[in-house]
Amino acid sequence: MIDLNGRIALVTGGSRGIGGAVVRQMARAGAKVVFSYTVNTPAARAVESAVMAEGAEGARGGEAIAVQADVSVREEAESVVEEAHARFGGIDILVNNAGIWNEEPIPIDEMTDNEWDHMMAVNLRGAFMTIRAAVPRMKERASGRIINVASTAGQRGEAFHSHYAASKAALFGLTKSLAAELAPHGILVTAVAPGWVDTEMSSAPLAGADREKILGSIVLGRPGTAEDIAGAILFLSSDLATYLTGCTVSVNGGSVLCVGFDFRSPSSSP
Repeated sequence: MIDLNGRIALVTGGSRGIGGAVVRQMARAGAKVVFSYTVNTPAARAVESAVMAEGAEGARGGEAIAVQADVSVREEAESVVEEAHARFGGIDILVNNAGIWNEEPIPIDEMTDNEWDHMMAVNLRGAFMTIRAAVPRMKERASGRIINVASTAGQRGEAFHSHYAASKAALFGLTKSLAAELAPHGILVTAVAPGWVDTEMSSAPLAGADREKILGSIVLGRPGTAEDIAGAILFLSSDLATYLTGCTVSVNGGSVLCVGFDFRSPSSSP
């Protein structure tokens, strides 16, 4: 069993979806978790309540505290890191999960400056801001884990979502660069790359006309769950992953293996 007892974690975008599952799993493993959210206070409080309820039922003493913050803003990202330090005395694990995706396709020649800039601010600048704020605290402890939530879109591209794919691809470069830079300080830096995940962000396409096409592009024939992705992040946060840094764990049901190929159809040809 993975044991994070005594560890302090910061999860950005932790009020729902993948982030919410990460908060719950880490607390279940004994970690004390501070998580950020932007606007959905009821969802954030629901995550706090779920962690409290599980603790009352005999979990290993994890806690979860929600902090409203836009981590793409320097002062707010720094305030979340300092909240974790003030509440629990440090920070051992940083999960950069906060992110957005454009549900409606946007051709590159119709994309506005604001659409590009907003995507980059949330998905990339936010990760940079929290990492820059957290690294000095990790250096003080001569240890730490930074886990960046990227996407298969950053590995293979995504037409009409080019700014999203670009922001996620940048996280791979950031992960590799910081793995080399921070290794002498005992800090491991990794990424996870989810494929299609059945969360609120992707609910429209997964319930729409393209559902069968999407499922046909996944070897396992189903979208992932938030818990599937959280499990990989929990592993990377644990003592089972002490020799992993600079790498990406792809959690996509095999979808990157089968672009343009329907594994469920015996008549399909490569």
